[in-house]
Amino acid sequence: MKAVLDTNVVVSAFLSPAGVCRRVIDQAFERRFEPCVDARIIREYKGVLGRPELRILPEEAAGFLDFVASASERVAVTPLSLVLPDPDDLPFLEVARESDAILVTGNLRHFPQDRRAGVSVLSPREFLELLGRSE
Repeated sequence: MKAVLDTNVVVSAFLSPAGVCRRVIDQAFERRFEPCVDARIIREYKGVLGRPELRILPEEAAGFLDFVASASERVAVTPLSLVLPDPDDLPFLEVARESDAILVTGNLRHFPQDRRAGVSVLSPREFLELLGRSE
């Protein structure tokens, strides 16, 4: 199974180590699914995880980024010509579509049903439930 993790899932995993988003990240480390990224997503992860106000330990962020670099499928996308409520979310949808992956996000409203381009968009909890059913 492949998945694209929205940045809010990654950040929430660091800010709430006992939360559902952390469990999603743990499942990636356990190779229960293959993360999919492109250069834009990696740049966003790096930029957001490095924000001082989030107080994420640099070594923890670096460990995650190293994992992403080594364990993720790198995807070259075909641009989509659609408008999302937050234009910065478009790379996540494009990568998910191109790689036939599930898009996991804590902001479902940022991906209206009629603008998902055939991509399955799930909350972190829904994604964990799906992983549990696929055992």
